Amino acid sequence: MKLKHALSALALVTTGLVAPAAATPSPARADTLICDQYGSTTIDGRYVVMNNRWGSSATQCINVTGSGFRIQTQQGSTSGGAPLSYPAIYLGCHYGNCSPGTSLPRQLSRIGNVPSSISYTYVGGSTFNASYDIWLDPTAKTTGVNQMELMIWFNRTGGVQPIGGRVGTTSIGGRSWEVWQGNNGGNDVVSYVAQSSIASWSFNVMDFVNDVDARTHVDRSWYLTSVQAGFEPWSGGVGLAVNSFSANVN
Repeated sequence: MKLKHALSALALVTTGLVAPAAATPSPARADTLICDQYGSTTIDGRYVVMNNRWGSSATQCINVTGSGFRIQTQQGSTSGGAPLSYPAIYLGCHYGNCSPGTSLPRQLSRIGNVPSSISYTYVGGSTFNASYDIWLDPTAKTTGVNQMELMIWFNRTGGVQPIGGRVGTTSIGGRSWEVWQGNNGGNDVVSYVAQSSIASWSFNVMDFVNDVDARTHVDRSWYLTSVQAGFEPWSGGVGLAVNSFSANVN
């Protein structure tokens, strides 16, 4: 139910997006196959997993497990511009689809920390990024696009790069990151690109939010609406997986 989002781009190309109607997710059993364009389900009683094939009419299927998902079928391919999709798992609200029992949206001034953990599986012969998304808005928005998207790129292949331009580097969570800033025509985007591939990591989401607070117009009156982890494939991608995901808003 996303329509993605940042619009990361191969050649820094942006496109206009129209949000799909939200659908109520069904609870998942282990190994649930989702091929519907915006199909979703819930796992662990608190997270939503979405197929979110927003940028292609080609078939994409994800196999949802009890702790994450795996891309099982990917028939689309594009050599430039926006990616094909953003299959992901999330906590919070996305285009009117909120995860069970979530406390999001929540004002940043009312959040102490957001510990999160993610574990990815990568495959060769594909063009993709592994992206952890953090969505912010000046209102407690549960539908439509937010004004600010933070992207944490854990990995990228095939020469893809974030929207906008590189503005420097920073250190967050004991790691060094390239920082990119831009706008996709619908929202502002700040991207943090890892210097080398990261397969798994535990970190505090608020460390990235605080960095954005310091460098943009975002302030503590804004709201955190969701945190999401998945992939943006341009071609290939079968076998890419989120093995596990957790996030808590304290």
